Amino acid sequence: MHSKILDRICYGKNDRMLYQIQKLGFEAFVQAQLHPNKQENPQLEAIRNQFVLGGDDPMQKKHVFQYINAELETLWSIHLNDKKQERRAMLPALELIADTCMRALYSDWQLYEIMVQFWHNHFNVSVDADDRVAIVLPLYDREVIRKHALGNFRIFLEAVASHPAMLFYLDNAFSRAGPANENYARELFELHTLGEDNYLNHLYNRWKEVPGAETGIAKGYIDEDIYEAARAFTGWTVADGAWTEDGDKANTGAFMYIDKWHDNYQKRILGQEFRSNQGPMEDGKKVLDLLAFHPGTARFICTKLCVRLVADKPPESIVEQAITTWMHHQHSDDQIREVIKTILLSDEFITSLGGKIKTPYELMMSTIRALGLNLVPKIPMKWLLNQMGYQLFSWPTPTGHPDCSDYWLNSSMLLKRWNLMPVLLMSDWHKMVDFDPSDQVGPSASSQEIVDYWLTKIMGNPTAIDVQKKTTLLSILCIENRQAEAPALFYSKEDKRYRLLQIICLILMAPEFQVR
Repeated sequence: MHSKILDRICYGKNDRMLYQIQKLGFEAFVQAQLHPNKQENPQLEAIRNQFVLGGDDPMQKKHVFQYINAELETLWSIHLNDKKQERRAMLPALELIADTCMRALYSDWQLYEIMVQFWHNHFNVSVDADDRVAIVLPLYDREVIRKHALGNFRIFLEAVASHPAMLFYLDNAFSRAGPANENYARELFELHTLGEDNYLNHLYNRWKEVPGAETGIAKGYIDEDIYEAARAFTGWTVADGAWTEDGDKANTGAFMYIDKWHDNYQKRILGQEFRSNQGPMEDGKKVLDLLAFHPGTARFICTKLCVRLVADKPPESIVEQAITTWMHHQHSDDQIREVIKTILLSDEFITSLGGKIKTPYELMMSTIRALGLNLVPKIPMKWLLNQMGYQLFSWPTPTGHPDCSDYWLNSSMLLKRWNLMPVLLMSDWHKMVDFDPSDQVGPSASSQEIVDYWLTKIMGNPTAIDVQKKTTLLSILCIENRQAEAPALFYSKEDKRYRLLQIICLILMAPEFQVR
């Protein structure tokens, strides 16, 4: 049971996490994971100290951490000063990809890392969309996503809306009155808050027709709401040195508000009247209030959290529990933390274990953790993930990666997932891991003991797979008519390593390891 829990709320089990959950018990383990502090596993810092980006590009090959903890001034200097900007602009993002993988692999605060990736996916930005997004991405990760991942959604929402990464990604940095750019406003409604289920334009053509709109509490939204919300966010921009009628903007990369760009005239959004000429940024902040505290947003976000933590189609009972907690804590500093606790300590969570498919990212991380590999992420890790369809910080659309079994289990995707195991463990071109399983069991161990050892190490239980699969594993070792209970026979050191790697790869390819 503990191994299955760790597969769901961590990036897979390892000995350290297994010891902690057995020592504390499930509920105390969850409580501890929901209150991360700066104390980390020493292995994480050791791995960071070994980091070199690698790759074929001379600029990347020997690059060590330089930007991961940098402030905006240092990051923005890449945009300002580097004549080779197109090559250097990706370095902060590549550092973040490596650091994110390191945290997933070695951080003691696994649930926090899971939620950080959930929110990165929810508030997705792609570094391929704009060099400036890549440049400021470490700051977006540190000051927006990580800072608010367990906090208050309304505060979180404004931090996202005003960050240069999102302003550049969805073009609001260039939005001004007459006409406003609608990209951010549409995704704010459709992806960040109310969701597609609350889009009612196919039912209603005028705002008064939307149920509740005339009383100021519209049940859902239509295109008119998006158009008006886009006007509310005009003037929210970035100090990027661009020309304006009053002279060039400052060129610091920081958020700024230009009142002359703002559409100050009256607006109507979700049935709420907005007066003309409100104070600086008040129109946009009022939109964020309406959306963050809307019951439709509570349902959309809580359902999405339940999909991540419980099932592709979570029971309505747990969604309702999560919504109740969300609404009760909507003004609390730990709103999101309380909702996650409600979900994880529910009966629905426990009964759902093993029913979710790992994304390629989760599959790779759990493989490395289960085997206890000492791996320093490099450029090839990004390539391996891309090959499996997972584009860390590069997903091309604002939707973020899908979180459903159907997407990740078609025939093409499945073959690429299987290919990961031998490529990662048996190839050396990527120079990320040197894995020899030969000495992990005694020299006189039987074939049965060897198979049981690796099943237990990887899946937590020697009976985790069915008898037929186990017989297949044993057949790799039981040569020359040897019985499973007899000491395994190997012809050479190389033969032993190769056959043990075959067994390990097949266990990792098994459906039982592909789920969480």
